[in-house]
Amino acid sequence: MIYEWITNMDFAFPLAFGLLVLLPVLIFWYIKKNNQQQTSIVVTTIHAFTVKSWKNRFRHLPFILRLLTLACLILALARPQKRNDEQRTEGEGIDIVLCMDVSGSMGERDILPSRMEAAKEVAIDFVQKRPVDRIGIVVFSGESFTLCPITADKEILIAQIQSLSLRMAYGTEGGGLLRGTVIGEGLATAVDRLSKSDAKSKVIILITDGKEDAPDTRLIDPLTALEIAKTKEIKVYTIGMGATPTKIVEISGNEPARKNPAIDFIDEALLQKIAEQTAGKYFRARDKDALKNTYSQIDQMEKSKVELESFKRFEERYLVFVLAALVFLFIEIIIRFTIFRRFP
Repeated sequence: MIYEWITNMDFAFPLAFGLLVLLPVLIFWYIKKNNQQQTSIVVTTIHAFTVKSWKNRFRHLPFILRLLTLACLILALARPQKRNDEQRTEGEGIDIVLCMDVSGSMGERDILPSRMEAAKEVAIDFVQKRPVDRIGIVVFSGESFTLCPITADKEILIAQIQSLSLRMAYGTEGGGLLRGTVIGEGLATAVDRLSKSDAKSKVIILITDGKEDAPDTRLIDPLTALEIAKTKEIKVYTIGMGATPTKIVEISGNEPARKNPAIDFIDEALLQKIAEQTAGKYFRARDKDALKNTYSQIDQMEKSKVELESFKRFEERYLVFVLAALVFLFIEIIIRFTIFRRFP
């Protein structure tokens, strides 16, 4: 605790420490004065002079206390203080919804440690770099839902992104899992969230590694969701994620299993159309660095108006040293005129 108290201390007048040069000067003067006051006599034995009393042992204590008094006063003159830097952020932010694919294929490890983990890591970094923006999270797979409403609370956002897991948006139908990838419903859910916003600028970042693969229960197709986004004047940035195409294994009758040529499941035509018609942009992320660069470009294109106001608050700490100096001086006066009192 004392170490932390000392290390967090600043000095308003550090030049005052130059006065500490007085201490060695006083020590030199004191030693020289003591040597001059010593007298010499001729004796047959020095045994009586080798016996030291406690008063003789502590005869330098008043001078030591005087040095401590002076040192504390110099420290007080340097004006020790604790500085607290505070910063207030104000500005006109953008409302953003991260619309993220959580289907099973996002577990592929062509982007290490996996597509999902890479997407989470980069999304968290993006959130931390947008201090005044409100951000929400929508996830989709077999169905879509809002994981986190639009909020300015970055801690909640980061916690929700960290909680993302594969297939968390699988719906249920007839007691079984509802598999698929409903890009249209994911986009529509994100648009619905932003349609209730009063922000002047509204943005969706849609990231997926597949194409529309909707179950029979689908309510909104991607093109319908696109028209809604255009009507609401919401800009959509789309990201196709994946390093390698996927190979499909086919088994036909008694023939051995064979792999089809690699098929890239990302529907780039659809993602490009969504981005272009909403004044956004389409990106392809084949590795984590490309994904980071994608978010960085979006960050540069969607600038918020931010005003930073800094405050510096000081907590004065010189009083502690003034009190210490008074205590040392008081003790010196007491012992000098009582225990170490000299008689003429």
